Amino acid sequence: MNFDWSVLISAFPDLMQGLQVTLLIALSGLAGGIVFGVVAGVALEYGGRISNALAHVYVALIRGTPIVVQVMFIFFALPLIAGIRISSIDAAIITIIINSGAYNAEIIRGALNSVPIGIQEAGLAMGLSFPAVLAHIIAPLAFRRSLPAMGNQLVNVVKDTSIFIVIGVGELTRRGQEVMAENFRSVEIWSEVAAIYFLVISAFALGLRLLERRVRLP
Repeated sequence: MNFDWSVLISAFPDLMQGLQVTLLIALSGLAGGIVFGVVAGVALEYGGRISNALAHVYVALIRGTPIVVQVMFIFFALPLIAGIRISSIDAAIITIIINSGAYNAEIIRGALNSVPIGIQEAGLAMGLSFPAVLAHIIAPLAFRRSLPAMGNQLVNVVKDTSIFIVIGVGELTRRGQEVMAENFRSVEIWSEVAAIYFLVISAFALGLRLLERRVRLP
């Protein structure tokens, strides 16, 4: 079988439309996941008994179930329970937010825990309140230390968007499948899909590497 380069050119516009959906889901989910992760991570490290227990249950539940089961529950079961209709893209974004939030929570907890207790005590000794110490002293240090792990999570989020083919989301993998069903050129199409994923993830990884160098602790 000869590799037909013209197939790559003709399929490119359709795959770019799929990539737009992939990036929309990934970036929206990542932003929401960071918010969930920060709230749950702070609760795990500094929360009271109730908030700490709730955060532990949330993290354990999400990390203990496959993401494909989570999106199936949100897309098919939740509308029956709550009586609301959820679009496939909304279900994908909600799933990514909840899923990445649980993993981000452990990343944030570990980063907060890595900050020496003496720094916290020094801030309190200067007369700062604990929220002020957390916001202005601990959080900036924890942010720098969490960047490598957060970068890995971003990569995982981009790749996890391909799972949403199961609920019909028109992301990159779904678009590749549709184009391949029309021209039956599986080698060319899946090679192009893989190359697009690789280039996008490499660009994100490079950007995060530059950010790490810029904010690296001495």
